[in-house]
Amino acid sequence: MGSLSIWHWLIVLVIVLLVFGTKKLKNIGSDLGGAVKGFKDGMKDDTTKLNDSADVGRTIDVEVKDKHQN
Repeated sequence: MGSLSIWHWLIVLVIVLLVFGTKKLKNIGSDLGGAVKGFKDGMKDDTTKLNDSADVGRTIDVEVKDKHQN
């Protein structure tokens, strides 16, 4: 009673195809794929920029003097 069988999913798929049409679903799929690809490229670019900027200018030389030197 709580779970849906394969026949329920097939009926839902047919209704979605009738409402949206195959062309609209294809456009939605390609738009979604392009968005995911753009997100991955953006994350890759940010990671390389972060790694490159972390290596430049981050070294600090510090001389520590002890107060209690004799």
